[in-house]
Amino acid sequence: MENKKNNFKRVAENRTNKIINMISLLGNLDNTSFYEYTDEEVEAIFSAIQTELDKQHEKLIKKNNNGKKKRFEL
Repeated sequence: MENKKNNFKRVAENRTNKIINMISLLGNLDNTSFYEYTDEEVEAIFSAIQTELDKQHEKLIKKNNNGKKKRFEL
């Protein structure tokens, strides 16, 4: 069990850092000497990223809860 936990931690940290670095590189697109873009294009980029983040977040949460969706309760 500990090996699976260590594997998860190692791979998750590596992948998360790669994703953070790639997202940071998007900021380089702000150089208007090289790039021209609209607010709509920027929104499309971040919307696509957010959609995928939401999908993967839900997938991991479901797995962690043994496939059971959390019910809303007050």
